[in-house]
Amino acid sequence: MSKVELSPTICVDHDKEKYHIEIELPGIRKSGINIEFGERSFCIRAEKSDIAYNACYTLAHPIKKNAVEAKFESGLLIITAPLKEALGGTKITVK
Repeated sequence: MSKVELSPTICVDHDKEKYHIEIELPGIRKSGINIEFGERSFCIRAEKSDIAYNACYTLAHPIKKNAVEAKFESGLLIITAPLKEALGGTKITVK
């Protein structure tokens, strides 16, 4: 029996300091999840005997990939990825 390949449902949001990413992985166990982060991207592969979720995403802003945290509860993977530099501008004085 071959695996069914699916793209997971994902929600990506960010504020000035971090990305907040939620990925739905119904029926998957924590031990079946693999995530790899680059500076501006991440790939996820999650599988069980008959289903595999596989996807790569590009982020608009670079992150501190060594500070990424993830937790998995009831089929929902929640990832927090701090931005490399806080978003926002620097106020200047006009002379």
